[in-house]
Amino acid sequence: MPTLYVVATPIGNLSDLSPRAIETLKSVALIAAEDTRVTMKLLSAYDIHTPLTSCHQHNEAVKGASIADRMLAENMDVALTTDAGTPCVSDPGEGLVSAAIARGIEVIPVPGCCAAVAALSVSGFDTREFAFYGFLPREKKELREKLLAIARKAPVAVVHESPFRVIELVEAIANHLPETRVSASCDLTKLHEKTIRGTAAEVLGALKANPKAEKGEYCLVLDFHGVTLPEEKAPAADVSLEARLTDLLLTGLDLRGAQAALVEAGEKKNAVKAAALRLKRLLTGEEDE
Repeated sequence: MPTLYVVATPIGNLSDLSPRAIETLKSVALIAAEDTRVTMKLLSAYDIHTPLTSCHQHNEAVKGASIADRMLAENMDVALTTDAGTPCVSDPGEGLVSAAIARGIEVIPVPGCCAAVAALSVSGFDTREFAFYGFLPREKKELREKLLAIARKAPVAVVHESPFRVIELVEAIANHLPETRVSASCDLTKLHEKTIRGTAAEVLGALKANPKAEKGEYCLVLDFHGVTLPEEKAPAADVSLEARLTDLLLTGLDLRGAQAALVEAGEKKNAVKAAALRLKRLLTGEEDE
């Protein structure tokens, strides 16, 4: 019976590849890699010559089934890897793992590097209970709602963020949950790895003062112990944007000012603009073309 090995790979320092992982990558008949070019560099460093095939987020739904069928047909062991870290943990791999399980193929982990766990280990926070959320929403309103929801559910949370958006994320945390303690790790295991710890405001200040903040991926640990949370409001009635624009017009704002107020409140600009056009037609009696 074939076996699928889920192999964790280094997140920066190639020396972190375990002896067991090396032996596994050498012994299997095929390696299913997120990016064959990235994995080839790792294999070259350890003189591993196992054949590669791509299996990433854009093809794994189909490719996973194909690889699993081939494993059964040829009684072939396969190793699954991603570019860095542990497959299926905020990385591709679920398609192949699910396909293997569905076919009765044994799936065995070869554990190792994981950015989230590494960041937790150096945070200094009480991490007996934590939740992992990967990347958070980009829209300001959705981000605020997500942060509040996370803080209500988990005492400690781990998230990933791009170096180009990390300042915006920490700024949102400082604005909405200012008592949150943050441990922000960048370039973990690499030559210039760095971890900044403190309140959200302190970490935000350090990031803004760092001219190289926009380099390297970030893994942030958010400690919500003792954070004062705003009271949860009862679900609001589903009020249309047209109705909200009308309410704002009654306060003395013109239509443009009412639109700006809704966008500032977190509504999407295009949706507000469309609602304003519908309201204008209604008020003037114009018909839609």
